Amino acid sequence: MLIAEDLLLLVFDNEEGKPVGGVSNLEYSLAGALLIELAIRGRVDVTTEADEGKPGRLVVRDATPTGEPALDDALGKLSTVEGKKPKDAIGPLSGNELSKRLLGGLAERGILRQEKGKVLGLFPVTRWPAEDSQHEEATRADLRRVLVEGQEPGERTGALIALLAGMGVVTDVVTSDDPRMVERRAKEIAEGNWAGQAMRKAVEEITAAVMVAVFVPTIVAGTS
Repeated sequence: MLIAEDLLLLVFDNEEGKPVGGVSNLEYSLAGALLIELAIRGRVDVTTEADEGKPGRLVVRDATPTGEPALDDALGKLSTVEGKKPKDAIGPLSGNELSKRLLGGLAERGILRQEKGKVLGLFPVTRWPAEDSQHEEATRADLRRVLVEGQEPGERTGALIALLAGMGVVTDVVTSDDPRMVERRAKEIAEGNWAGQAMRKAVEEITAAVMVAVFVPTIVAGTS
């Protein structure tokens, strides 16, 4: 399961089949999730002083197909923004109806169910209620162990928490008697060293760029 897919499952209401209230900048967050996952897998990196050119720029280290359509599509698009800052990749990666493609893939695997209808009998709408919630429930349990019980997150869980924190929906996903504590813990993780040492700098820089893009979407139109 991709980090982006986990993010979708967490922010979509299982019965209504649509995002929970308060979700914004979903496409940018999903694009960021793909970029972070590629960094975790060692496919993309951020240049340092040891590399040619300016530091802090995206570089594709391994363009070999992953076998995951969404990731391979993202890898292809990154060739057009290689050498630019991580924030400049969010816009291109979020295009081509990214959320619908990911939702469709989840439906094909029997995790979601696609339901088409019309609002007021006029406007077409597609909803994606849960068909099999086992994976989502396991993911929520992992998040609860980290955010409520205080366990240290793995790389993927840390990335997911950082994205949820950036979207401002942590307490919608993980309920607690002390939501402020959950938000505080999520912020600490989002700003902390949850990535493995070998890829920490790249993942942290990419995550920071994603957070800026989520909070201020207009920056993705900026130039390097």
